[in-house]
Amino acid sequence: MPTFTALTTLLGKDQADKLGDAMERLVPEPTGVGVFEIEDGSGLWEIGGYFTEAPDEAGLAVLAAAFGAKPFAVSELPDTDWVAKVKRELAPVEAGRFFVYGSHDADKVPAGAEPLLIEAAMAFGTGHHGTTLGCLKALDRLANGGFVGESVADIGCGTAVLAMGAARIWPNVVIASDIDEVAVDVAVANVTANGLQGRVDCVEAAGFGHSDLAAKAPYDLIFANILKAPLIDLAPDMGSNIAPAGHAILSGILNEQADDVVAAYDAAGFEVHTREEVGEWTTLTLTRR
Repeated sequence: MPTFTALTTLLGKDQADKLGDAMERLVPEPTGVGVFEIEDGSGLWEIGGYFTEAPDEAGLAVLAAAFGAKPFAVSELPDTDWVAKVKRELAPVEAGRFFVYGSHDADKVPAGAEPLLIEAAMAFGTGHHGTTLGCLKALDRLANGGFVGESVADIGCGTAVLAMGAARIWPNVVIASDIDEVAVDVAVANVTANGLQGRVDCVEAAGFGHSDLAAKAPYDLIFANILKAPLIDLAPDMGSNIAPAGHAILSGILNEQADDVVAAYDAAGFEVHTREEVGEWTTLTLTRR
């Protein structure tokens, strides 16, 4: 069955949300509509729809004009087995002592490595993305420097690969949280696949808003691999939940956004420990003053 996409951009969240709602009423109707902020400081939002038959391009043109959006770009996606494609194209990733791999590469795990199994169907967060790779490298650096995490949290955990990395090298239970219920289910599945049941607790929460997170605070290490805006919003709570001299490993930050994040965390009581760029992404390791 063919799949078509229709994508456009415009300025402002309210208009983007209204355009997304209007797209839902198109005939043929889309199977899904997404509205996302483009995290580059431009103020632009992307609005996209998926269709199982060719969309009404005249109707899309009317909507674009009515809401002040750019003309829609309509494309037909190739009929692709995406999981098979990911398995072919995603090679294992090494980040210091950590080796992130799919089950199809289980025979490639080096002796002495800390293995982290993430299936190909759960591609974001496998370690191939610069943000995840940067965070794992930052974790490895801290451990190499003699740091031992006794109380660790992973906020916005996604696949829980960072929480699992910490659980592989330190004895205490790590808590992983995500705002998305599906992400929490994925995290639990990955924890089980890696034999880390009882070592990583997964909870659904926005930020630090869960009783389990509150009960284990303050933390000596917190991961937050999310995006610039929520990282900045999280800075005061991060300062309240990290012990003095504790660390935060932050990513999801475009290189040109890093100074803004550093400024927000400086105001919340942090200083930069290390800063690394992996491609277009920056990972910050911060220390609580």
